[in-house]
Amino acid sequence: MTATEPSSTPGTPSPEVPLDFPREWYSFSDPTNDEHLISVDMTWLLSSWTCVFGTPACHGIDASQPESGCCTHGAFIADSEDRERLTLNVSRLEPDEWQHRDAAFEAAAAENSENEAWLEEDELTGDDGEMAPALRTRKYKGRCVFFNDPGWPAGSGCAFHHMAIRTGRPLTEAKPDVCWQLPLHVTHEWEDRPDEVEILHTRVSEYDRRGWGPGGLDLDWYCTGSPEAHVGADPVYISLRDELIGLLGEEVYEVLAAACGRRHQLGIVAVHPATERACGR
Repeated sequence: MTATEPSSTPGTPSPEVPLDFPREWYSFSDPTNDEHLISVDMTWLLSSWTCVFGTPACHGIDASQPESGCCTHGAFIADSEDRERLTLNVSRLEPDEWQHRDAAFEAAAAENSENEAWLEEDELTGDDGEMAPALRTRKYKGRCVFFNDPGWPAGSGCAFHHMAIRTGRPLTEAKPDVCWQLPLHVTHEWEDRPDEVEILHTRVSEYDRRGWGPGGLDLDWYCTGSPEAHVGADPVYISLRDELIGLLGEEVYEVLAAACGRRHQLGIVAVHPATERACGR
């Protein structure tokens, strides 16, 4: 299966595919824990999606600043470990690698903030459906404070991404959790089997518009359903190998990858419609 090249001329985005379409799922037990069931969305993992940030194919989630990709909201901090890793990675940034460093510290000083200069308080929907306090990376000029403007000498886009390339670190170590996990959607639920044994059921699928919550339907453009982003040379289970290992562990990934490889050889039944359209089918 060969995908086409991204569009070379900016303009009106290609229509996205519908949110609901047939998907193939594959379930297997964690080889290290027989009370952990993993279900993976083969349709997504065998799609040809790839990140097209920095090309005309990326229209951004906010049409007023397409060059920002999906960095307009800032990154919500997942937990204390995520926050500590962010602090460590800030210390790894070269002075010219983070364009808006001074702006972050000036804003924090003006607010007399008790948080790190690059964080600000916000709200996020909790597990109970109610809004709860949350921290996210500070926004500056309508996007994440770690986003370097187009034309910045050290490189446009995420400062952490440039740091990762310079230092040879995987993105799973260099970026906030929510940034490197997109567009993988992983959920964990405890379930009771018929034998009354409680197991953990992990599902891995596409982080589509709905993954963003009610506001996801209001995004001006989103990549996972766009044929313009389904132009990768490798299927998602290969191109996002590091991310999948970061989420599931190496042993689980090996089982997942072997299953995806077999399915790829046999030919998947429920092909992602954006991949189909990108391939001209």
